[in-house]
Amino acid sequence: MVKVFLSHQSADSLLAARIERRLRELHGIQSYLDVIDPYIGGHGENLAFHIQTEMGKCSQLLAIVSDTTRYSQWVPWEIGVATEKDYPLATFSTGTSLPPEFLRKWPYLRNDADLDAYARRSKSAERSFEEKRRILTEGVARIRSTNEFYTGLRADLGQR
Repeated sequence: MVKVFLSHQSADSLLAARIERRLRELHGIQSYLDVIDPYIGGHGENLAFHIQTEMGKCSQLLAIVSDTTRYSQWVPWEIGVATEKDYPLATFSTGTSLPPEFLRKWPYLRNDADLDAYARRSKSAERSFEEKRRILTEGVARIRSTNEFYTGLRADLGQR
């Protein structure tokens, strides 16, 4: 089952909640969203452990990126953790400019239609992972299905 970790800066909480609701209501995709988690008030190592635990319950990460994201210490860290786990990763960029160059390594979403394409590809990637895991090691299955996710979603979004 697809479950998306929604990484965002607190200033983008309303957008994150809207994305969570769209994924859940229109696509049946569950998300972890820290604005509804009472534990998030913690700090340091305990908070990092909590976030890693919640990420472990998810199968991919969607980072919400805005002008305020540059002030976040957690969004880049969460992207790093997801990258290390070979999770399918994408960004949802607000505003009129492209996301920073280092984030364009992954597909980036700009609107609801892009989010819908992301949801379809997410489900497809999860099915692909389950099929590959039957014949390959979990790590190899994850890498291959994640690469298929990137290739397919970039094509859907017109990105190279």
